Amino acid sequence: MGGMDNACECVDQEKQIFDLRQLLEISKSLNSTLDYNILIDSILYTCMAQMKVLKAGLFARKGLDSTCFSLHRNYQGFDLDHSAEYQISEEHEMIRLFTRKYACYTPAEVRDELGTLDGLECIVALEPSLLVPLKAKGTISGVILLGERIDEGEFDAYERELVLNIAVLASIAINNAFLFEMTTTDMMTKLKMKHYFLTTLAERMAIAFESETCLSIIMMDLDFFKKVNDTYGHSCGDAVLKRAAKAVSECVRSVDVAARYGGEEFVVLMTETDAEGAFFVAERIRAAIAEAKVEYDGVTIGVTVSCGIAMYDPARDRSPRALIDRADRALYLSKQNGRNRVTAAE
Repeated sequence: MGGMDNACECVDQEKQIFDLRQLLEISKSLNSTLDYNILIDSILYTCMAQMKVLKAGLFARKGLDSTCFSLHRNYQGFDLDHSAEYQISEEHEMIRLFTRKYACYTPAEVRDELGTLDGLECIVALEPSLLVPLKAKGTISGVILLGERIDEGEFDAYERELVLNIAVLASIAINNAFLFEMTTTDMMTKLKMKHYFLTTLAERMAIAFESETCLSIIMMDLDFFKKVNDTYGHSCGDAVLKRAAKAVSECVRSVDVAARYGGEEFVVLMTETDAEGAFFVAERIRAAIAEAKVEYDGVTIGVTVSCGIAMYDPARDRSPRALIDRADRALYLSKQNGRNRVTAAE
C-alpha cells in the first residue's frame, strides 16, 4: 500500500509541476497581446482546453464606463436566444459574493449562498457547469462561464484551484488591456486616438507589403460642422460628434481601426480590403451618418459627411503620410463636388 501511495504522490507532484509550467505558458500567451478581442479568444480557448469543456463564454464590461457585464460576442459553443439580453449588473449580489468570497461556483452554489438566482436568468438559461470570476486589484472585472464537460464529471477542488489561477492571470491581462484602451481612446467619441492610428497604420502597411495583401483607409470630415457649433453651441457640437462616431463604429469590423483624426475628422483603417471594398464601407458610413439625428433642446439636428478613400500602393505610398495625403486629396474633391459623397483617390 505504501508503495502505491508513494506512486500516487509522485504522479500528483508530476501533474502539479506540469500544470505550473502550463500556467507559465498561459501567462506568457495572455500577456502577449493588448488587443481585447484576441485576448478574450485566448482566455476562452485556454479554459476550454485546460478544463476539457465544450462551451465557454465571458461576461465583461463593454466599455470603460459600462455599469454591467455583457456576454462577449466571442463566446464558444453556447446556443443563444438573440432576442434576450445577456447582462449582469455590477450591483448584483452575485458580483458582491465573488468580491467577498473569491472562488469558483456552480449555479447551485450561488443559489445556496444568495438564496435566489433572480436577476441571473441569462446565466441560468446557458446552463453552465461552473462560474469563474475574474478579479484584479480587488475588483471583479468579469465572469467566465464554462459549459458541459467532455467527460460529464464534476470539477474537483484541484481543478477549481487551477482554473481560478488561470482566471487571475486572465484578470491581469484584461486589466492591462483596459489601461491600454484608456491611453489610446478618445474619451468623448470612444474612437481611437490619432497617434494610435498612425502607429497601427505603419505596422499594417509593413505587413501588407511583406504579405502582398490589400489595405485601405477612409478619411472623413463632417460637413458644415462649424455651423452646428456656431448655431447651437459646443455642447450640441459634442453630441453631434458622438453620434457620428457611433455611426462609424457600427459600420466597421472589429479588426478595423476607427479613429478621431482631429476636430470633426475621422479615419478608418481596413486590412485585407481593396478600393472597391473600402468604397462600399465608406458609402455605408456616409448613409449612416446622414440618417443619424441628434435631439438637442427640442431641435432635431443632422449632419452629413464627405469621404475620401485610398488603397495602399507600395509603389507610391513609401510612408503612412503618403497614403494619408492621397486619401485627404480625395476627401477634398468630395468637398469640392458638393459634399455628402465618397471619392476614391487616383
